[in-house]
Amino acid sequence: MPAPVILSGRFVRLEPLTVSHAPALAAAAAADRTSYAFTPVPHGLDAAHTYIQSALADQQAGRSLAFATVRAADGLVVGSTRFCELDYWDGPVVWPPAPRGPLTGGADAVPDAAEIGATWLSAHAQGTGINTEAKLLMFQHAFDTWRVRRISLRADARNARSRAAIERLGAVCEGVRRVHTRGLDGLVRGTAFYSVLDEEWPMVRHTIEQRLARARRDANRSRLVPA
Repeated sequence: MPAPVILSGRFVRLEPLTVSHAPALAAAAAADRTSYAFTPVPHGLDAAHTYIQSALADQQAGRSLAFATVRAADGLVVGSTRFCELDYWDGPVVWPPAPRGPLTGGADAVPDAAEIGATWLSAHAQGTGINTEAKLLMFQHAFDTWRVRRISLRADARNARSRAAIERLGAVCEGVRRVHTRGLDGLVRGTAFYSVLDEEWPMVRHTIEQRLARARRDANRSRLVPA
């Protein structure tokens, strides 16, 4: 299964999620929760512990790799994200196909395809470049270190903000699976599916790097403007 790893950038540091993050994660989720209508986000310390324990159980099974999202400027935990639906194409053909742990390779196995999901940020961290850079770091690790063939992303079809953010990365929309599952509000909803393939990664990298360069220029200008 993939080894936990720290991914660092200018705006954000993604560090392996552990139970020690529970208080900071609960605090990050306790601010303005109005943007969490479509995203499961723990509410309270007990919920944060349960959230982390569930993520670590999936990680132990080789199905995911979870991170605490940390603002690089001050070390504040501002959310979480993870690689999930890790799929391994080694060993005999298994039918029906479904994400599973590695059949061979043991602790050294890395996935052939993965999804980036379970992403949320505290309200004050949204729109600051943190999410964009986190995606770049995760794409880089998946495509350049693991050498995956595909990264998938998905969103509640009603979540226009999340879908727009995914599309700005350069991911390709594969369509909407209609009447797919129940949303957090209990209503049956569609799911929009997106992907980036390994041959598309260089262009996607260029797109994200351009967005981050603009974010850095904006941040520098804001520091130069007198209060």
